[in-house]
Amino acid sequence: MLGKLFGRSAERPAADPHALPVPRRQKNGMYTLRALGDTRVLALVEAADSGEWEAVKAALGPFDLGRDHQVLGQLADLDGVQDWIGRAAEEDKEHRATALLISGARHISWGWEARTADRAVNVTQEQWRIFHQRLHIAEEQLLEAAELRPEWITPWRRLLTSGRGMSLGPAVNETRRDAALRRDPLDLETRIEWVSYLQPRWSGEPGQALAFAREAFAGAPEGHRLGCVIAMAHIENWVESDNKNCLETPEIQDELLEAAEHSILHPAYERFPGWQEDFNTFAMAMSLASSHSALPRVFEQLQGAFTPWPWKYMAQPEEMYARARRNA
Repeated sequence: MLGKLFGRSAERPAADPHALPVPRRQKNGMYTLRALGDTRVLALVEAADSGEWEAVKAALGPFDLGRDHQVLGQLADLDGVQDWIGRAAEEDKEHRATALLISGARHISWGWEARTADRAVNVTQEQWRIFHQRLHIAEEQLLEAAELRPEWITPWRRLLTSGRGMSLGPAVNETRRDAALRRDPLDLETRIEWVSYLQPRWSGEPGQALAFAREAFAGAPEGHRLGCVIAMAHIENWVESDNKNCLETPEIQDELLEAAEHSILHPAYERFPGWQEDFNTFAMAMSLASSHSALPRVFEQLQGAFTPWPWKYMAQPEEMYARARRNA
């Protein structure tokens, strides 16, 4: 009864048998989520870190890498994968598509590591050369993976990132976006990537990204994580703006509350490995908007779990998370 009075369910979600034990929290009560908080993902990451392809294939058993963007992201961000995954693609014909998918995703992340997150005017010619070289490899590998496994969505989502980095233009990127959304019209990661693409710093006009996000959210079922696209669109607008208080309006606060209650705070929301990133997305957006009506509930569910995305848009991500949590 008390839970209902305070706007939250009195029952906590059932314990996840695959959840990683929560590590010792920092003094501020937070900890960085590792391997999506899942023992099976941790086994996969450890196998990949050792360069053991047979162990990687075995650890992939519980997952559909052609649809699970976040699990693929764990491999894409793992340094050293690029040293052996190409050999696996050449030698293992049966699983060539999977190896190409992993390699292509890794080469995109590896390319951005060379470019850095600095402004384009500050990137050196050598950094640009390495960046484009790695993205070109990624393009070839992901397109072949998509051809080998036409039902997969993750190659097309990753091709949107490489297409943005290589400035391939709207015709190519819209085709890739549509290819992804034909396979899953509600795919959140594709929508979020397109929100980034529509920002003025890439190729869009002010207001385009938020309009796209609102259209996507309008068709989202109750409890679907697609509501995060609204939070991410506002975060992107904050990144673009010179006014760092630009989200502090009643209209934006109400929109974020509605999106959260329709998605992550709805009883139908299903938790999956890495669900904490969805909650971190709303936590950041609501903090920037000074929207405190639902923010305590968001942080309560997180129990101190911090994910670098999307807080990495800030100069001191962990410090800003801790401050937002403290002020919620």
